[in-house]
Amino acid sequence: MNTDEFYRAEIEKRLSEARFIHSLNVADEARRLAERYGADPKKAYTAGLVHDIMKDAPKDVQRAYVIRSGGGDDPVLMSQKALWHAIAGAYVLERELGERDSEILLAVRYHTSGRAGMTLLEKIVFTADFISADRSYPGVEEMRERASRSLAEAMEEGLNFTIKDLCEKRRPIYRDTVDAYNDAVFAKEQGE
Repeated sequence: MNTDEFYRAEIEKRLSEARFIHSLNVADEARRLAERYGADPKKAYTAGLVHDIMKDAPKDVQRAYVIRSGGGDDPVLMSQKALWHAIAGAYVLERELGERDSEILLAVRYHTSGRAGMTLLEKIVFTADFISADRSYPGVEEMRERASRSLAEAMEEGLNFTIKDLCEKRRPIYRDTVDAYNDAVFAKEQGE
């Protein structure tokens, strides 16, 4: 496994300054959420640190990694460029940088779309990306409050936000996102 120092150097050279700072903030927030909800804080920090490693790569490069990862046959995925960096990131981490921890790889892979049956670490990175210290969108304080009360509540809200945004833009919704939303609703109803 690579060290966080190695990953920090990798993201610093691959990302814009703003995206680099965002990644550091997500790593810090992921560690805090892990401590709160009982996940491994070190893994959470690492996954948060590298979650956007491919975000600033050209779209054609991201697309090529999505295709190499087996996603080229899904027309909804191929139409949703905002999802590509997560898939490309997991691919690069595993195949080019040697990351072997499947929990970290899955957290990176699903930090944007979500999926059914997300692990605790996946939920933490997904949520940390929404509420990191650099975020300032309308409603972020409410989202932070939800995350402090219930990870299921924060997940539901984050996925609701994503789905509403896609609907308003008349964009297709990736099936993993719908499945993640349904899981989050059921988890919240069960008081998780």
